[in-house]
Amino acid sequence: MNPNIKRILFFTVIIAFWYTGSKLEWWLPIILPSPEKVMEALIIGFEDKTLIYDLIASFKRLAIGLGLSLIIGTGLGVLLAKSKTADETLGTVVLALQSVPSIIWLPLAIMWFGMNEKAVIFVVVLGGTFVMTLNIRVGIKNVSPLFIKAAKTMGVNGWDLYKRVIFPAAIPYVVTGSRLAWAFAWRALMAGELLSTGPGLGYTLRYASDFGNMALVIGVMIIIGIIGTIVDQLIFQRIEKSVLNRWGLES
Repeated sequence: MNPNIKRILFFTVIIAFWYTGSKLEWWLPIILPSPEKVMEALIIGFEDKTLIYDLIASFKRLAIGLGLSLIIGTGLGVLLAKSKTADETLGTVVLALQSVPSIIWLPLAIMWFGMNEKAVIFVVVLGGTFVMTLNIRVGIKNVSPLFIKAAKTMGVNGWDLYKRVIFPAAIPYVVTGSRLAWAFAWRALMAGELLSTGPGLGYTLRYASDFGNMALVIGVMIIIGIIGTIVDQLIFQRIEKSVLNRWGLES
């Protein structure tokens, strides 16, 4: 059976169960509102443009934060791969920071920047930087020594060696790192916006929760999940698959 058909059937069953449970009152509406209530909350949110402004604000922060994390992560990754001393010292710190959940940085971000745009972007940058760093490091270190030796034999050295041999050979790791950085940055953004002053999807999620609007809470969560799935599967996953196929790494 086609995977897309399987997904459609799976979510149809879930929605049918949700609808039936709501109608038969298997749970209280405050715990899980009916699909109609959630849809109504989303329609109102888009009609009064609240959710539109939220989406614009969230994507703006994501673009800035993710862009910075990719640039910084790439630079750090090259440094760790090129310098043994940096790898043995700074590399340990990067590995430790990668294991720290993004939400842990929120108190520090608020103390440094206050509850504003800079604090949220700071958390997003940290969310995506370290995973990108580690992937770039591994990608460069895994470049075949034969490629490097052959290039040097032909007189390619220094920056030209990285530009013509090492970076192209590490492209699969760059794509994978970018995909992971996006996922980590997206989650970090939602965590950061929970304590922001708005607008933003995370802010509206917290606002709806504070006022007991469970239908809007569920609706925003669905939007967050749909965006994450679309970007990952329809963009990054396809790019990654195309690159792996081109490099002969697809199993």
